[in-house]
Amino acid sequence: SSPTTQCGVNVNVFSVYPVPILWSQHLDNSDLVSLFGGLFPRGADQEYSAFRVGMVRFGMTDFRLTPHIDNLEVANSFAVTNCFCSQFSRGVYAIFGFYDKKSVNTITSFCETLHVSFITPSFPAEGMNQFVLQMRPDIKGPLVSLVEYYKWEKFAYLYDSDRGLSTLQVILDTAAEKKWVVTAINVGNLKDERKDEAYRSLFQDLEIRKERRIILDCEQDKVKDIMEQVITIGRHVKGYHYIIANLGFVDGDLSKIQYGGANVSGFQIVDFDDPVVAKFDQGWEALEEKEYPGADTRIRYTSALTYDAVNVMTEAFRFLHKQRIDMSRRGNSGDCLANPAVPWAQGVEIERALKQVRVDGLTGNIQFDQYGKRINYSVTVMELKNNGPVKIGYWNEVDKMVVTKSDLYPNDTMGMENKTVIVTTILEAPYVMLKKNSELFVGNDRYEGYCVDLAAEIAKHCGIRYQLRIVGDGKYGARDAETKIWNGMVGELVYGKADIAVAPLTITLVREEVIDFSKPFMSLGISIMIKKPQKSKPGVFSFLDPLAYEIWMCIVFAYIGVSVVLFLVSRFSPYEWTLEEPEDGALPLTTESNNEFGIFNSLWFSLGAFMRQGCDISPRSLSGRIVGGVWWFFTLIIISSYTANLAAFLTVERMVSPIESAEDLAKQTEIAYGTLDSGSTKEFFRRSKIALFDKMWQYMKSAEPSVFVKKTSEGVLRVRKSKGKYAYLLESTMNEYIEQRKPCDTMKVGGNLDSKGYGIATPKGSPLRVPVNLAVLKLNEQGTLDKMKNKWWYDKGECGFKDSTNKEKTSALSLSNVAGVFYILVGGLGLAMMVALVEFCYKSRAEAKKMKEEVFSRSMSRLPGNSPRQESVDTARVLCVLSPASAFNLGKAGHFRGEGSGKSCGRTA
Repeated sequence: SSPTTQCGVNVNVFSVYPVPILWSQHLDNSDLVSLFGGLFPRGADQEYSAFRVGMVRFGMTDFRLTPHIDNLEVANSFAVTNCFCSQFSRGVYAIFGFYDKKSVNTITSFCETLHVSFITPSFPAEGMNQFVLQMRPDIKGPLVSLVEYYKWEKFAYLYDSDRGLSTLQVILDTAAEKKWVVTAINVGNLKDERKDEAYRSLFQDLEIRKERRIILDCEQDKVKDIMEQVITIGRHVKGYHYIIANLGFVDGDLSKIQYGGANVSGFQIVDFDDPVVAKFDQGWEALEEKEYPGADTRIRYTSALTYDAVNVMTEAFRFLHKQRIDMSRRGNSGDCLANPAVPWAQGVEIERALKQVRVDGLTGNIQFDQYGKRINYSVTVMELKNNGPVKIGYWNEVDKMVVTKSDLYPNDTMGMENKTVIVTTILEAPYVMLKKNSELFVGNDRYEGYCVDLAAEIAKHCGIRYQLRIVGDGKYGARDAETKIWNGMVGELVYGKADIAVAPLTITLVREEVIDFSKPFMSLGISIMIKKPQKSKPGVFSFLDPLAYEIWMCIVFAYIGVSVVLFLVSRFSPYEWTLEEPEDGALPLTTESNNEFGIFNSLWFSLGAFMRQGCDISPRSLSGRIVGGVWWFFTLIIISSYTANLAAFLTVERMVSPIESAEDLAKQTEIAYGTLDSGSTKEFFRRSKIALFDKMWQYMKSAEPSVFVKKTSEGVLRVRKSKGKYAYLLESTMNEYIEQRKPCDTMKVGGNLDSKGYGIATPKGSPLRVPVNLAVLKLNEQGTLDKMKNKWWYDKGECGFKDSTNKEKTSALSLSNVAGVFYILVGGLGLAMMVALVEFCYKSRAEAKKMKEEVFSRSMSRLPGNSPRQESVDTARVLCVLSPASAFNLGKAGHFRGEGSGKSCGRTA
């Protein structure tokens, strides 16, 4: 282990542990010991591990490296001063460490005063610092060249003040020369507790300014924070371009932004394809993470610079030992706070030896100029593609920007011929379904459906092999409002898990921003599915349906009114009054006039006319005939209209739907309605600015229990079991298909709420996009798409074609259609019998009472003073009451002389 010191506040002590056998060799016990210091900030675990590996790797031959390591807060100038002085007092020959904007001046000042060399992988310091070696190359040249290559004329430059203003000054000078419009923003002074909010606000302001080309000149941790907020507010999509201005393009996690559609470029100082780096990487992976924190991940560029710094120091000290230069200190040269300060005499020799080092390290050629800055270095230019970071060229001081054209934007299917394309899809009838006994099949043969046939046609036209794979979460694809992560099939394309999506995937704006769509292979719209209402069975009095009940009431009142008017005009008109004519030319028995249109005869006349029947009486007066004429005209129109509608109402069984349109849904709350929880239909309502659809969205998102369903099959099942209390909003094509499936109890109501299409999706920049698009167009022109739809929608339908009708059922009347007529007939006959019985009983009761009176009168006639003639008449009268025929026979027998007919029985005085 190595010596350590406690030099300031919040200082942790580190020790050097043995490294694995891969790098370990026997260290001789030579008396040649090189002392140097190390200042590491908190959180630099991987950098410290690389430092320790470098000490063992490069200190194995002719001398031993002995470091003094301190861990501190580099932003604390007091702690930096204490640690630096502590290191210097122990006689270190050079110091390796990090600094930031708050401590850089302190360190450079000590180095200049005490002639102590300071080797650092931190950002290049401003000015001419003789005793500071900058391991990190300057990025100004590569950055300006890349901006020129992309021909940017307007962009935003976000920089961290920790890195100084030198790069900004070069950008502004170049902008003035080339007439660029640059918006420079310092993001280094944001408070940690509100930085996320500040980043979001910043990018929203840039969006207002139409700034979609942005340079991020920050360290990797700050770049990570910024990109997370970029994803959160959706600025990682097509149309945006970011340049990450540091030397560790592959160090950050770019997976979330990789498939968003935005262009991302940057630089890489560590070439992992280089044999030197590959060999180191092999040993790095073999390290134990517990002993070497950070060894479980690929080495970062700052760690690589640390490793190379150990290499540089080792080479410099080896050279000094070979030259037998005395590096011991004398007098006050070990006290950094001496007054006056005493510089170290050998410090200049060490500084010169360090600058003369020239080696090949993990970061390429390592060489310094007289000011301690890297020269003759090369950096790789990177771009983020769908398959990850890709080299597009390199930059060096001689050739400047060199771009490899062949690496840019492949646009053909070469390379796909020998690859099995992963086709993501979703189990959704009739698009993709498992075959019966699917377990007996393997691969694509397990599935059938419209999209299965479509995928086969696309593969045939594009000449590719493919494998169908069902999406894991069973969703189409939506972006989470908080995390901005895509799920479903869209997510599988965005995050590189699939090459193409062949499914009922709706083409929308938000999806188009992160993936590419082909031309629509099917057009559709959002529709409403409800449970099919039961056919309305005809009621007992369904024969009344052709006319509204209000009309029937008016007809009744008109009938009564006409009868009353006819009665009145008949009473007022003298032409309706006549004398009764006697039979056989006999003289009239009375001089009173007779009027046939009493109130009951008037009602009978009106009823007969309404029923299109005749009557044995008719008006004689002009006024009466006018009343009869207008009534006949009225009944003609009413009966004709009734007859015209009667056939339709009696022969057609109608279904009364409670919902006919989206307006009907929105204005009621009794029937719940919802959509798929993750799909374009839900997104349509969420984003809609139309008042009607916004009202529906507000209802759906606040409804309890939730009206959203995870799968379309769940929504259909909910419709069927809700007894008409749930409506499901889905694509019209799916609605039409389900309507054709047993138990045939759902139906589509109203028109489509919008117009859209299904498309085949591919990742951004995929070489499959163009051939797939051409294949869809060809299939459409050949009519293949229409044939496939008819096959899976109607040819395999279970409920018959939508427009088919059963003529026999619609032309035949059932008993239930006319049952009310029979009920009225039977009721009328029964009522007539009852009336006749009542009349008979009433008349019999009256006549029986009268007979009693007659019998009493006859008994009284036998008393003295009564005439026999009167008794004979009374007897005949009694017989007449009992039976007119008996009275008539009695008269013929001579008992009733002078009354020659049965008629006279009724007129006997």
